[in-house]
Amino acid sequence: MQILTGTAVSPGIAIAEAVVLDAEELRIPRRMVTKEEIGPEIDELDSALATSIEEIGAQHEDVKHRLGHDAADVFNWHIGVLKDPILRKDIVGLMEGRQYSAAYAVSTVMRGLQRRFMQMKDPLLAERMRDVQDIERRLLRNVLGKSAEDISHLSQEAILVAHDLTTSQTARLSSTKIVGVALDVGGATSHTAILLRSWGKPAVLGLKNLSTHVSGGDTVIVDGLNHMVVAGPDEATLEDYRSKRASFVKLIDALDELREFPAETADGVRVELHGNIEYPFEAGVSRQKGADGIGLYRTEFLFLGDDDPDEEEQYEAYCKAIAGAEGKQVTIRTFDLGADKVTQKKHFEPERNPMLGNRSIRYSLQHLEMFKVQLRAILRAARTGNVRVMFPLLTTLMELRQAKMTLLDAMEDLDEAGIRYGKDIDIGMMMETPAAASQCKEFAREVKFVSIGTNDLIQYLLATDRGNERVSRYYTASHPAVLRTIRDVVRTCVKGGVDCSLCGEMAGEPVYTLLLIGLGLRKLSMAPNNIPEIKKLIRSCSMKKAERVAKRALTFETDAQVTNYLRAETKKLLPDDPI
Repeated sequence: MQILTGTAVSPGIAIAEAVVLDAEELRIPRRMVTKEEIGPEIDELDSALATSIEEIGAQHEDVKHRLGHDAADVFNWHIGVLKDPILRKDIVGLMEGRQYSAAYAVSTVMRGLQRRFMQMKDPLLAERMRDVQDIERRLLRNVLGKSAEDISHLSQEAILVAHDLTTSQTARLSSTKIVGVALDVGGATSHTAILLRSWGKPAVLGLKNLSTHVSGGDTVIVDGLNHMVVAGPDEATLEDYRSKRASFVKLIDALDELREFPAETADGVRVELHGNIEYPFEAGVSRQKGADGIGLYRTEFLFLGDDDPDEEEQYEAYCKAIAGAEGKQVTIRTFDLGADKVTQKKHFEPERNPMLGNRSIRYSLQHLEMFKVQLRAILRAARTGNVRVMFPLLTTLMELRQAKMTLLDAMEDLDEAGIRYGKDIDIGMMMETPAAASQCKEFAREVKFVSIGTNDLIQYLLATDRGNERVSRYYTASHPAVLRTIRDVVRTCVKGGVDCSLCGEMAGEPVYTLLLIGLGLRKLSMAPNNIPEIKKLIRSCSMKKAERVAKRALTFETDAQVTNYLRAETKKLLPDDPI
């Protein structure tokens, strides 16, 4: 039994066999074959070994021609591993002795080899683990050929174990039998984490090397309550976790009973709880969880497929989201592309520091035709419901004014074409850079609403990459600078009569609820699955208590003091909830 700790991004407990997904999305299930099938499977293995050696040989010659003998030498080691008779003997031994398929036998032997290299004290030899991973992927690709499966074809519940997932891979999970996710890398507010949180199944990230210790078919427990993953649990641990899972399910069922009740404090102060969504169907999910509307529709996820959506496709998507909101307010954010969310067209445009590069509103203003297509689609959809448009990651007033001018251009295009649209659409902005926060007063004069995006705001305030698990301990919403910035923005907006909400992941964490409403926020937007617990907490407290908690939290000097205090105060209200 092995226990690894990481960062939980979605609560709950999942228990199932593992499916290990490598970097090329090859699913390696524990598949048994009949004795009659062993011979053909061995033939497939020998063919894959020969093909892999041939491919590496060609790669060796190409690199030698372009970069010289030294650079090409690494491929000689790859060829040596594949030609080693002991490797073939070990793989065939599992096939004949345990009736494993060729793919599963290859995966099992190669992962065992990776573990041996990881344990070597010589750092040069330990680095060979990466070469073994590369060899494994090539060999598996040639073993599976065109019969390679993906996770959409799973026939039973499973836990997905991988080094990392792209946003497009993560987005596909909701239509599979995956019940939990465990990744080697990733931070709590990476875009993969955001999608996993919206999906609602238990997930733990930043586990470092779990994917090299687990093989397909191994039993794995994902404990999203305690930030842990247990690989190969013993029977006593399994029984304990089955009991914990049953208790958690009862808690969630009890929370869902609050759906029709308002998020109102004990002394009668109403707080609106909205949903953050990535896909149109999630608007309906948000309403099922009791959302008062959609506070953030992240439209960039429409652009992450093989082709960028045209105006009609976007219009239809926005209309579906508006219909799913059942007449409630829908705030559509224009696309936040760049950084780790790139279109197919941008895949080959690497930047040295993408989080500080050509992303979000900057990207939109440099691709005006693409931007106007989206704005036209939003304006047309605005006729079908209560819609607002919001511009992301602004740092200067000029960016806001250019975005508003582009919106006017889109209106003119529709007028000239005789197409009807929502002419009185409210314009707002994401407050997610220190520059914008320091100029909040000036920005507030030019918008109808402000939404504080804490994911990026914290990242830029604390100079910490929110997707990098190596610096995750520095990324915290409890930092006094974060608290003071939020306080100042809320005060400025209230004074200027501008609607102010908060839509970052901080809004969905119960430990910050008392603080946020105590600072004056009356609208929070979060992953739909977080709404019931936040509603329960709000209904359990008084506004006087929340204001007292916020005032005290602002006096602390360190993030640890803030976190400990807020957690203690929250536990007093929800003693049985896993906060």
